[in-house]
Amino acid sequence: MTQSLQAGREPRVADDMVSRPGSAVSLLRTVVGLYLREAGGWMPTEAFLALLGALGVPVPQARTALSRVKARGLLQAQARDGVPGFALAPGAEAMLARGDRRIHEPRAMAADGEWCLIVFSVPEAMRDARHQLRKQLKWIGCGTVEAGVWICPDFLRGEVEDAVEGLGLSGHVVLFTARGLPAGPVAAGQVGQWWDLEGIAQLHREFVHGQSGVPERSGSAAESFAAYVGCIDAWRVIPYLDPGLPPELLPQDWPAPECIALFLRIREAHAGPAADFVRGVLAQ
Repeated sequence: MTQSLQAGREPRVADDMVSRPGSAVSLLRTVVGLYLREAGGWMPTEAFLALLGALGVPVPQARTALSRVKARGLLQAQARDGVPGFALAPGAEAMLARGDRRIHEPRAMAADGEWCLIVFSVPEAMRDARHQLRKQLKWIGCGTVEAGVWICPDFLRGEVEDAVEGLGLSGHVVLFTARGLPAGPVAAGQVGQWWDLEGIAQLHREFVHGQSGVPERSGSAAESFAAYVGCIDAWRVIPYLDPGLPPELLPQDWPAPECIALFLRIREAHAGPAADFVRGVLAQ
């Protein structure tokens, strides 16, 4: 996260985007998101070290990652019965729940679906908040029509409202529901100007390239754990930046369907054995 949580304040959706996939911090965040709530919201430090070790993270780097994630407000140090460990920080569970929907329920907008238009005028005295708003709108998956007008599928409206409220900008932002953008080259050209479609497509291609070698069946619980966490870690940014635009407005060779199918295959094959591996580590 970009900063520690304030009392009673939830982490924002943008906080999930700051760690490089495959890094110790990113892998730890993925482990936390997948397994800490099922474990009751707390794990011993040694369990975190063992799980990160199974992902190839040496103990010194794992300890550093725990410190960094704690400083960013996702975890808090907490001992139980004299055993050192870490628990979810206040507000983190709500953020993870929002992430669950994004990560595990890929959505696509229908051709005749509704859009959410975000219109804002933020005074120069609040330029830092304005900058954060633009950054969060991008990370939610919104496109830029012009400087103060953004757009996204209407099913992302709730996340836009959360970002606006969290930044204290409710009085400077108006949301409209719109219809239109019929399929065709003109509309597709507009969409190509509002979103970095090539950048999003490249994310899908990189996922397919990096994950296509994952076995179709589980060899062991430990192997499935490494495969599944690696898959989620590589995947979890994509459904944020890709808003799920109507296929009719996207290039014909759009790689998202192949990418999503691969993600679902890996999840189906490895999520169960991976969870068994975590339970085994905790039982020790």
